[in-house]
Amino acid sequence: MTVHQLPVEVAAFAHWLTELAGRLRPDAGWYGVFAERDPDGLRACFDGAEILPWDVVEALLQDAGEPAGGPLATRAGALYAAAATAHDRRPGGAAALAERRDLMEQERRYAESRARELGERLRAAAGAAEAAGLENDLAWVRDDHTRATARVTELTARLDRLGAAAGTAPAPPPPPAKRRPRGARYAWLEESAEEQTAAVAVPVLPTGGAAPRGARFGGGEPGVATRAPAPASDAAGGASAPAEAGRAAANAVYALQRLRARGRSGEAHALLCEALTGPPDRLPALAVELHRAGLAADWSTLLWEAASLPPGRLAAVAGVLADAGRAADCDQLLRQGVARPVEELAGACAALRGDGHHREAQALLTAFVRVRTPEDAARLAGEDPRGLVPQLLGAARAVSVTRERDLLHALRVAGLSGATGA
Repeated sequence: MTVHQLPVEVAAFAHWLTELAGRLRPDAGWYGVFAERDPDGLRACFDGAEILPWDVVEALLQDAGEPAGGPLATRAGALYAAAATAHDRRPGGAAALAERRDLMEQERRYAESRARELGERLRAAAGAAEAAGLENDLAWVRDDHTRATARVTELTARLDRLGAAAGTAPAPPPPPAKRRPRGARYAWLEESAEEQTAAVAVPVLPTGGAAPRGARFGGGEPGVATRAPAPASDAAGGASAPAEAGRAAANAVYALQRLRARGRSGEAHALLCEALTGPPDRLPALAVELHRAGLAADWSTLLWEAASLPPGRLAAVAGVLADAGRAADCDQLLRQGVARPVEELAGACAALRGDGHHREAQALLTAFVRVRTPEDAARLAGEDPRGLVPQLLGAARAVSVTRERDLLHALRVAGLSGATGA
């Protein structure tokens, strides 16, 4: 393990930052937002392993109610400049800054594109509830764009200062190292997970946060916890579920694209799979957005993951896809699910039929008898002979006469011939 002694300037800024955090409510304002989105990344800054972007320092000062030109902000600026300079002069500092600037430029372009898309959707909004939701999303995306633009400018200035000090060429980049995961807003953190620094008292970060409403959002008091507007269906009893599903899908695809652009495929896959833990009726909208963004392969991955869901959940997803007119997706999901244990498949069939999705239940059984052995089908029938034997025979008959004959034989061997009516 490599142990690094913090430069005195970095340690001084980290100590000041920790004192500032001690004045803030950890579950409110911008501090709550940053801590919720990436507690590890923020902690690295409190440790002194990385330098917090200046726009985040300004946001924390805002949470504390400190004026931009006040004495605390002035002291913060001086400490920050000294710490950033010392930090950037480490071996490989120039290369790391250049890489972070490229990442933030990508984020800026993504936010710009997303803002245009949301603006067009806002102009075409069908009602006040949908417009309110789009306005909230647009405010967040504009904040992303503002922060990314500010960070590109800041990183460029730091690179320029670094290139101008003793007029020497930048040091070569350090050897590749395992990087600790970072949240979407903290693409500038690049420290190795194994690097340790001098001890600084680090505040305990919260597990949740509240949506901010400061000057950037046209209202609210600095440091006061506020929340995003509730969906119109909750606030006024309106039926805004389709609009909510569309907005959630668009936001998920936007985040997915940002992670893909940074090469963070593992986090992108985890984000994709999170959709399966939410309301199933939002999945058709996600399918539409993924295909629209050219991410059809991600939708196929999602269906593959869904095939491993518990029986009831699998049935719910299949039913939602069928109800939304996505019969091909539903059939693909069911075909992929037939490798499961027979008791789970029996549960999925029962859940589908209980919800009135008889066609989907029969499609699951047809896929089953097509790829599994007659003996497997007999074991499945044993889970509910009265209900499943006729259905399995019908499915086998739809595949081929030979398959039906083989299944009849397997049922007799299993002692289920009485349920066949033969």
